[in-house]
Amino acid sequence: MDRTSMSDGWMAQLDLQDRALAATSEGITISDARQPDQPIIYANAGFERLTGYQVQDILGRNCRFLQGPGTDPTTVAQIRQALQAEREITVEIQNYRHDGKPFWNRLSITPVRDEVGQVSHFIGVQSDITTRKLAEEALQRTTQELARTTARLKRNLRAAAKIQRAWLPKRMPKVKGVQFSYTFHPCEELAGDSLNVFHLDENHLGMYTLDVSGHGVSAALLSVTLNRWLTPTPGQSCLFNQRPRDLDQDEGVKDRHREMNPRGRKSHHTGDAETHRYVLTPPAQVLEELNRQFPIDPETGQYFTIVYGILDLRDHTFRYANAGHPSIVLLRLGRALPCPPDASFPVGFVPKPAYTEQTLHLEPGDRLYFYSDGVVEAVNGEQKELGTDRLLNELIGHGDRSVQESLTEVVSLVEKWSETGRIEDDVSLLALEIEAP
Repeated sequence: MDRTSMSDGWMAQLDLQDRALAATSEGITISDARQPDQPIIYANAGFERLTGYQVQDILGRNCRFLQGPGTDPTTVAQIRQALQAEREITVEIQNYRHDGKPFWNRLSITPVRDEVGQVSHFIGVQSDITTRKLAEEALQRTTQELARTTARLKRNLRAAAKIQRAWLPKRMPKVKGVQFSYTFHPCEELAGDSLNVFHLDENHLGMYTLDVSGHGVSAALLSVTLNRWLTPTPGQSCLFNQRPRDLDQDEGVKDRHREMNPRGRKSHHTGDAETHRYVLTPPAQVLEELNRQFPIDPETGQYFTIVYGILDLRDHTFRYANAGHPSIVLLRLGRALPCPPDASFPVGFVPKPAYTEQTLHLEPGDRLYFYSDGVVEAVNGEQKELGTDRLLNELIGHGDRSVQESLTEVVSLVEKWSETGRIEDDVSLLALEIEAP
């Protein structure tokens, strides 16, 4: 091959390289490392398209003319250090086009060495990553806003949970010969379960456990509303009925009113000065009133179950009614006996559920346990429910311990039984014990 052919070949190769560099979408520059301030000696067409600067206008200049007010000084310092150390570097830096508009530049700088190993040039490759950076910034803003919203929701949930827990008994009633205990474990910040024990009058205590279907805010709101309806305040709840004085002419009614009159409270109506007395509403009637006031929501399907009862402190007779709630457990003489289940509907299912009352005559040493379905419906890794039998065995096994300790052991059993090792449904238990002499 003659010299002319070799020269033509080299020229063709160089022409191909030039056309390839001109066609690439990235901006490419070559700076002379041996001259002061390392001026640009080559720039391709991609650099012109990326920055808006014409090649003839930038030759002989340092690439820092792309920097502007939004350029990060720390990144600039990293570039300067890399050039001084004659090593490769890749950074993401905000630069500015010829018209002053900012863009994000992924800049890669590579040193080129001559035949003796000295750095003779630096090759810079610029890529426009503005779209990606804007998307990342938008995502970051969204993430930060989501974090703020989440934190605000958590604060609100904690505040709501605090309000909900305020309805739970701060301390159990002190009654001679009777002990009360409870435990309350919501699976989330807010719960659908609730319970309470309170004086109705000097001779009677009221107590209930209820369970609203579902979890979260809607269940908690209904639970708090129900607590208001079940407050032991005459004239403000469904636990008391109001009867005119003229009905007291019947001696039997008069005696019954005297027996169940809460603290002799009176209310006077303007104009007639007629005095009314409040009498305790029988448990079945309480549930019927709740059923009238809280029909099932056709959109959400939300409903609730409840056991409400009245304990007579004089003879320890317990009258109660059950609306679809798990059966009460009576622990007597080492035997755990589920009380006869009442085949009744949860509150709101049907217009006239015809709730009935049951009566238990409690003896010294007897214990009564109320619980929500989160106890017996806990499932293990084999998807088996804990079930009533295991609950009864647990209560029997801890019959020699205090009432509170037995409740703690039940909660521990639920946690151990659950597949995840944590409570997956609201768990609430309420218990009373008639102390032995």
